[in-house]
Amino acid sequence: METPPIPLVQSWARAYDAGRGGGGLLDLSQAVPGYPTADQLVGALREAVNDRSLDGYGDIEGEGELRAAFAAQQRDVLGASVASENILITSGCNQAFVVAALTLVGAGGRVMLTNPMFFNNASALDMLGIATCSVGCGEETAFMPEPERVEQALGEHRPAALALVSPNNPTGATYDADRFTAIQHICAAHGTWLIVDETYAEFISEAPGLPRHRLLQAEGWEASTVLLTSFSKAYCAPGLRVGAMTAGAAVVNEAVKVVDNLQICAPRAAQRALARSIAPLESWRAQNRSEITRRVAAFRDGFAAADGWEIVASGAYFAYVRHPFTDRDARDVCEALARDVGVVALPGSFFGQGQGQYMRMAVANVDATAAGTVGARLAAFTL
Repeated sequence: METPPIPLVQSWARAYDAGRGGGGLLDLSQAVPGYPTADQLVGALREAVNDRSLDGYGDIEGEGELRAAFAAQQRDVLGASVASENILITSGCNQAFVVAALTLVGAGGRVMLTNPMFFNNASALDMLGIATCSVGCGEETAFMPEPERVEQALGEHRPAALALVSPNNPTGATYDADRFTAIQHICAAHGTWLIVDETYAEFISEAPGLPRHRLLQAEGWEASTVLLTSFSKAYCAPGLRVGAMTAGAAVVNEAVKVVDNLQICAPRAAQRALARSIAPLESWRAQNRSEITRRVAAFRDGFAAADGWEIVASGAYFAYVRHPFTDRDARDVCEALARDVGVVALPGSFFGQGQGQYMRMAVANVDATAAGTVGARLAAFTL
């Protein structure tokens, strides 16, 4: 088994010597919130940790308090009828994806991913004995799945599920509501489950107040669609390891059987703290959304200094960048970039076939000032 991408890239970063004049390390590899956790959440967590009633096993499907609070948020944001029975709490979104795959597909089945794709999804499916196929999402489609391509690929490969990520990891591309609706109809017609990872949805800056999609407003969505998310990024708390699945009640009931064999229940104190922070932290999350948008804008403005480099897609947390070294794979470029100028990024080749000219930069990791200096670092880089 290969070394996971993040530890590998971090080893490259350790070779950087900031004293050579390039400035401090700019770690744009693993997406982590670049601001502190809210005091409200920290206080709620401290209180929950001291509650001895949470020391034992909890409900497999999650704490009722968190399920209800998250269902209410889903109703408000998506304009859909979502109840507690539609919510399953997991230990992060990676586990939510594994649970969905085991519940809806199982060993010997097949899941379609996009290309480029989120590498953890591919590796998880491989470990589960689930085959993968792909639908291409390149520059010609703005790194978004075209419904016509999806329909053709579903007919050719006949997967049990199609897994999408929006805002996308690695490209940052955010899929529009009409695209989602069209793909949902296509999947339903083919008898294919649609799984959508919305880990970065809190950072969509366009059209505030409007539902980002209508997936849960569709008649019969419970038999065709599953949404996944993580509380890690929106609440700046990846260490709490809490995620969620939104699905039909029948799917949740089956998924509980899977969770019982994985972890029994997600961390209970973390669930309590999050349940009591969702509503109070609404304005805090909105401020962070604005801050992340500002960082991406600063990154784009400063990128003009990087002659020959190009931002081919961006949004939410990420920018997908084409490097100018046409005869070199992004893995070589990223290793040298981390070592020589202290910019740590993930090679596009980690995310799928034909991605060797690209790299993913998690722009949200650093403040706007630092984000604006990335272009100058790239301009000073030679390979």
